[in-house]
Amino acid sequence: MGRKKLEMKRIEDKSSRQVTFSKRRSGLIKKARELSILCDVEVALLVFSSRGRLYEFCSGNSLTSILERYQNYSEEEELKAADAQGCSSENGGRSHTELLQLVQRLIEEPDAETFSLEDLMELEKDFSAALARTRSRKTQLMMEAMISLQEQERLLREEKELLEREVAALMAEDGAEEEAGPSRDPPVTLDLLR
Repeated sequence: MGRKKLEMKRIEDKSSRQVTFSKRRSGLIKKARELSILCDVEVALLVFSSRGRLYEFCSGNSLTSILERYQNYSEEEELKAADAQGCSSENGGRSHTELLQLVQRLIEEPDAETFSLEDLMELEKDFSAALARTRSRKTQLMMEAMISLQEQERLLREEKELLEREVAALMAEDGAEEEAGPSRDPPVTLDLLR
């Protein structure tokens, strides 16, 4: 008896959604590991849960080095796109706002179908360059966030180790006091009958 096909939509039940996320995340990481072993490729996988928790997998030396390679690749592609459209790297083409305003004008004009092929191709190149810049910036921000999270994790580990040592020292002191037994001085009592 086969399983029914699951409709691709958000799972409404919170606990079912969490169970599905956990299982599918594990499956995704397993597939990434298999891909890296079978095909001898470097794989980096980042997953942020709905609560903002980071899950990562890296088949190479470090996730940071793979992300840096990706960022360098994205920047090279962006430069190639900018060179292809004849833009200097200083101005980087049109801004996102200018592109949006241009598209708005093109769509709203009654004779939008009269634009030439060259105009449309130039607009497409501008969009490609803007998309490349956006992706590069997104990758940079993701790397910065990941490095920050790794630094926080390291600091928390160090703090945890320090606290564990302090607890162990306190427990050792308590154990030493108990072994010494009660003090040899007579108990202090109040003289009520004087």
